[in-house]
Amino acid sequence: MDNTSGTSVSHFVLLGISTHSEEQISLFLLFLLMYTISISGNFAIITLIISAPHLHTPMYIFLSNLALADICFTSTTVPKMLQNIFSATKAISYMDCLAQTYFFICFAAMENFLLVAMAYDRYIAICHPFRYPVILTRVLCAQMVAMCHVLSHLHALLHTLLLGRLIFCADNRIPHFFCDLYPLMKISCSSTHLNTLMIHTEGVVVINGALALIIASYACIISVVLRIPSAKGKWRAFSTCGSHITVVAVFYGTLTWVYFRPLSSYSVTKGRIVTVMYTVVTPMVNPFIYSLRNGDVKGALRKWMNRIWTSFFR
Repeated sequence: MDNTSGTSVSHFVLLGISTHSEEQISLFLLFLLMYTISISGNFAIITLIISAPHLHTPMYIFLSNLALADICFTSTTVPKMLQNIFSATKAISYMDCLAQTYFFICFAAMENFLLVAMAYDRYIAICHPFRYPVILTRVLCAQMVAMCHVLSHLHALLHTLLLGRLIFCADNRIPHFFCDLYPLMKISCSSTHLNTLMIHTEGVVVINGALALIIASYACIISVVLRIPSAKGKWRAFSTCGSHITVVAVFYGTLTWVYFRPLSSYSVTKGRIVTVMYTVVTPMVNPFIYSLRNGDVKGALRKWMNRIWTSFFR
């Protein structure tokens, strides 16, 4: 058997969410539906932003990149899970497992950094509205998006390289629906101290540091909004931030619960359920959160639908 990778296994077995055969069809249909909604919704957001010139602003450039990250994020795990539901072996090769881990971490980190960029955009728009076009130029916006991509890949590379140095012995069964860090570390027969240390140091800095910047941005925003004399003005200001706050709460709440705890206290069963929230549910609901609470997006959607309707019956 090939041991050049430093491991004694050539593949892993992904046990999935449930091992009960009577639940497989229901799970397949449920996750296929959620995946279809997620891909369709996020693709629609990207198409709307590209096709509507008045949405070519930093806020919507960040939103289109978030939608793209969500498409890639959920596509990293769900198609393989759907394939494995009816697979007899449920196997994934060692290298494919590392690749899945890399892209999963990468797109999760990308969403993390883009949420910070979007919070900064709202901070400038509300706290410094007259300087908004001067501060958030197209060049700065492009640089911020590029930085989000670069940092995400570096973050993923670090944790994937650390995972690649682990040794896996006889037990190659992963009680999860994809190659996640903690389930893989759980079945390793070598020391995972360095991996855990990096998750709780570098990982905390990346995730909690980003969350701290978001909280600081919204603390400034709330301070400014509370000084607005009219109730209508306050509502209008808060309504532009409500969708972003909702996504932040769901994303960081589930991510923190899963990863920022000792490996010994990690529950595979509970972790598997919570992981579904930010890998499948959050990318699925993001388009609805941003479109239902955003007048510009709803207006662009109506115009887009009217054009399609008109061209269809012309």
